[in-house]
Amino acid sequence: MLQTKGFRAALLSIFLLSLLGVQLHTKAEKQTVYVIPVEKNVEQGLASFLSRSLQDAEAAHANHIILDINTPGGLVKSAIDIADTINETDIPITAYVNKRALSAGAYIALQADAIYMAPGGKMGAAAIIDGKGNAADKKAESFWLAELEDAAAKNNRDPKYARAMADPDVDAKEAGAPKGDLLTLNAEKAVDVGYSEGTVNNLSALVKKLGYENAHISYTEESFAEKAVRWLTSPIVVPILLTIAFLGLTVELFSPGVGLPGTAGFIALILFFYGHLAAGLAGYETVLLFIAGVILILMEIFLPGGIIGLLGLGAIVASLFLAAGSFTVMAVSLLIASAVSITAFILLTRVLGKRMKFFKKLILNDSTNTESGYVSNQTRTDLIGKEGVTFTPLRPAGTVIIDDERLDVVSEGSFTAKDKKVKVIKVEGSRIVVREI
Repeated sequence: MLQTKGFRAALLSIFLLSLLGVQLHTKAEKQTVYVIPVEKNVEQGLASFLSRSLQDAEAAHANHIILDINTPGGLVKSAIDIADTINETDIPITAYVNKRALSAGAYIALQADAIYMAPGGKMGAAAIIDGKGNAADKKAESFWLAELEDAAAKNNRDPKYARAMADPDVDAKEAGAPKGDLLTLNAEKAVDVGYSEGTVNNLSALVKKLGYENAHISYTEESFAEKAVRWLTSPIVVPILLTIAFLGLTVELFSPGVGLPGTAGFIALILFFYGHLAAGLAGYETVLLFIAGVILILMEIFLPGGIIGLLGLGAIVASLFLAAGSFTVMAVSLLIASAVSITAFILLTRVLGKRMKFFKKLILNDSTNTESGYVSNQTRTDLIGKEGVTFTPLRPAGTVIIDDERLDVVSEGSFTAKDKKVKVIKVEGSRIVVREI
């Protein structure tokens, strides 16, 4: 009997262990691959999105990350922030150049452990330029070249070709870029120079090639807020927001009252600072500095002198530059916003102000002319050379009587006593100057 019970217990134990083994085996095969899109311009909104996506992949214990890259490039600072985020994770990362990875996009691709390209894909053309499209200064160029070379060397790629992507003085004719040209690798050349592990038609083929055909594929997407942040911090949208803000608040200042222009300007400023705060470009101290600048400018209205107003303007400009991801982009944005605002304001006041009732509020059209019943001061040039007697002492202003007419005058000297003979020597508008005889 005891033997029978022991036999049953042994069978039960074997059964339970087999179930546990099946579960452990299932869990071991439950692999996850995260696919993160790197699309459109490289800017701080994209950096924030990638940071959040990589954190999600780490939290889910992902086995592999694929960066699906299709970008024309963008800001150097944002690309470096993305590179730092990539280098902080221990999860293997593969870059899939789906169409193109140009400029900052090439730099991001070089951070990956492996690179694969789609047929017809392009990678390179990474010369650093400023906001006006001109070559950057030597210091910035030197830094960028060093970053590219380090990114290539980190994953055992020849740094020469990374440098050739940004420096036309590097001769890389074997890769299709003789001296004088920037290197842009196609899929075939990238394999030849060791910058690509292979060419695959699509993401599914890449996942299979990496050995994760049975893995769960998680496609990360930008949230509405992340899309909004990327849009609000775009180098194209920033000058538009600043133009609306400048023009709206200027119109509101000349036509007081909470109206549509002031509301539009206020909303534009809120959107500007919200986008830059959410992207991590600005802190609350930047917003406080801007508010302080506005308060100082308003104080200038009640405490004229100019200094307070200049301090306020300086605080506003400083806050905008502190919020910017790029000094050059913000400088260009401010120039565009200022030029458009001034032009639009002149158009509104000089052209539309004469035709549309709303814009007439911005202009003082009334004049104090004679036809309206106003009388201007007479210029008494007829008094020059005439003589009279002081009715009051002149200290130096006082009253004299000339031809039985009492006139307010000022003396040429500092003091003239009463009942002294004087002569009119000068008349300037309503100002009559006399000299003691």
